[in-house]
Amino acid sequence: MTENEGERFSPIEDAVMTSLEDVIDPELGIDLVNLGLIYDIHVNDGTCVVTMTLTTMGCPLGNLLADQITQAVVSVDGVNKCDIDLVWEPAWDMSKMSRFAKVALGIHG
Repeated sequence: MTENEGERFSPIEDAVMTSLEDVIDPELGIDLVNLGLIYDIHVNDGTCVVTMTLTTMGCPLGNLLADQITQAVVSVDGVNKCDIDLVWEPAWDMSKMSRFAKVALGIHG
């Protein structure tokens, strides 16, 4: 649980989250937001901290995904720096996925 969990996003943080919907997990073909991998967004003085996780510890985030996240974040007006805070608690599981992601991946329930 992040310190800001449950708080509403500011308009700029909402814009960052919307921009992150364009970052697609290359293995699953679904964006990071709908996969439930983005835990928190915090923007302060032009710096955005994206608190996120991966589907598994062994998942290769790689420079490609980190670069795509950074590009999406700094494309938002008012954001000029992106820091990625990669966390493992709480652990990701399929219940964090949106209904859209579950349907797209053929997961029912």
